[in-house]
Amino acid sequence: MTALTALAADTPSLVQSVDWLAITPVVVPAAVALLVLVADLFLPEARKPVLGWISVAGLAAATAALLPLRAGDRTTFCLTADPGACSYTADHFALVIQFLVLAGALVTALLSVTVVREGRIPAGEYWFLLLSSTAGAALLPASRDLATLIVALEVASLPAFALVGMRRGDRLSSEAALKFFLSSVTATAVSLMGVSLVYAATGTLHLTRVADRLEDVPGQLDTLAMAGVALTLVGFAFKTAAVPFHFWVPDTYVGAPLPVAGYLSVIGKAVGFTGLILVTVIAFPAYSDVWGPALAVLAALTMTLGNAAALRQAADRAHGAVRLLAWSSVGQAGYLLVPIAAAAYSDRDQIGSTVAYALMYAAVNLGAFAVAALVARTRPLNRIDDYRGLYAERPAAALSLAFFLLCLAGLPPGIIGLFAKVTVFRSAVDAGLGWLAVVMAVNVVVALYYYLRWTALLFRTPQTEGEAPAARTKAPWPLTAAIALTAVTALVLSGAPQLVLRFAAGTLFPL
Repeated sequence: MTALTALAADTPSLVQSVDWLAITPVVVPAAVALLVLVADLFLPEARKPVLGWISVAGLAAATAALLPLRAGDRTTFCLTADPGACSYTADHFALVIQFLVLAGALVTALLSVTVVREGRIPAGEYWFLLLSSTAGAALLPASRDLATLIVALEVASLPAFALVGMRRGDRLSSEAALKFFLSSVTATAVSLMGVSLVYAATGTLHLTRVADRLEDVPGQLDTLAMAGVALTLVGFAFKTAAVPFHFWVPDTYVGAPLPVAGYLSVIGKAVGFTGLILVTVIAFPAYSDVWGPALAVLAALTMTLGNAAALRQAADRAHGAVRLLAWSSVGQAGYLLVPIAAAAYSDRDQIGSTVAYALMYAAVNLGAFAVAALVARTRPLNRIDDYRGLYAERPAAALSLAFFLLCLAGLPPGIIGLFAKVTVFRSAVDAGLGWLAVVMAVNVVVALYYYLRWTALLFRTPQTEGEAPAARTKAPWPLTAAIALTAVTALVLSGAPQLVLRFAAGTLFPL
């Protein structure tokens, strides 16, 4: 008995304490998703809209749950033998990205309330999938081991694939869902292969431990580790829609319900870029000479092809407005890649520029999709020409869209877009990537043309001679609220551009 007691005393405990407050922003949307799924079984069809408001309330509560965590000093699910190796860390980086994800999902939910009701989309399934994807997206920035990272990535991605195909009987929706599914499966397979090779070379999954062991990899395992790093990065490049892994973006955005397209353009990208940041600057700094040049080239190719394709969108093409936003998002992904590439040449604080740019992009791009959803109510083809004279018909919506487009272009009065681009440009210059800064400058000028062309169209003569005016309908208040929320956020950010500089210059990861 004495020997057993002594043995028990010497054996480290495998029981882990859980910091429930730290994981609340992830648990709340997951719990509300289950609640909505069960409630859908018992609610009559006429009462199904209440599921949308339950989801909105749940996302608002999850966003508010970030306030007690603002110190950024909580960790949980740590190894008992090494308390410094944790699977979940609520640091400032995780909290900022979780805010982007949860607030973006809240705006998406407001956009979706009317679409679900009027589009004959199954309410229970839609809200369950949206909340589940949000829970996965909120988990990913706090993940600090490769297994949790991959699980979070898939929890965020698989429900999104189903959301894209929610319009049953729609050929475009089915085709979009298939393309998105195939790209997601490919990305997952490549990522898992890369993670397995990294684990084989290091014997650990925790990001900080991976970083330590990659510093001193035996010579016979160096090629294995390098292949694992490369494959892991390729998997995340699919999620960010970086060229040449962007092929699914335009058709997926066109085929998906507009709120889902907006969700993918912001939260979907945030998931990919967050994973890319975590594996590069935390887990793989020892191989920065591999991923640094690769990401720099990807950034240049992505912004160039995205802007060139957006430039070619015809104003009279069906769904041309959504296609332009889709290609624009590819170009914006190129800008977001620049500071991550720069981190390989200087220090990891460069990724603050990516986070700052992502916050600006999230607000204005969701706002642009919100206005597109409003216009689509009377002009379902959503051509760019359909926005001609929008100011005469809906002045507030036109002014909001004009402001969003100017922010994306980086022109006043969209001060926040200008400052965000300057911080990204500066990160490239500071890292010695002068050639990439030049490529970015050229692409910013190219993008000005199609953003300004669309903006000018909003204030032209409403219609051509002989064309019947579109019947104006009153905008549903949830849709109006989503436009107002994003517009106010963009205005506040433009009025306080120092917030961008603070993120760009600050340290988001603990030392």
